[in-house]
Amino acid sequence: MKTKRILPPTYLLLSIATMVLLHFLLPVSKITPYPWNLLGVLLLIIGGSLNLIADAAFKREQTTVKPFEKSTALVVSGVFMISRHPMYLGMVIILLGIAMLMGTLTPLIVVLIFGILMEFIFIKTEERMLEEQFGETWVAYKKKVRKWV
Repeated sequence: MKTKRILPPTYLLLSIATMVLLHFLLPVSKITPYPWNLLGVLLLIIGGSLNLIADAAFKREQTTVKPFEKSTALVVSGVFMISRHPMYLGMVIILLGIAMLMGTLTPLIVVLIFGILMEFIFIKTEERMLEEQFGETWVAYKKKVRKWV
């Protein structure tokens, strides 16, 4: 029987819900006043765009977007020239945008925790799998492109 894993979008949604709760229940300090907090919309657009562009690249190469599934192609062009993991980066940017819109300190804690969780739950395993699958091609790519940015 195949074990169902919680996928990154679920972590993203749980993080957003936690940020909203923290913002209203424990705002701590207002750090981004109006109208500066509206720059969070720009971050939402950038983060969402990164995710959509990366997803389209996976589809174009006909390889899986799902973590822990075997890739059939190594995508190294487009947004993958900026970050080895643009979808996780996009999700972090989305969370930063939401935190900026809220303007309080506590939601930023969730952004940090989300990034750490993605690193240890997904990225480490994905990178090991990619190295096993693509060998020297992966190693060369890894030397040229940073993990996050």
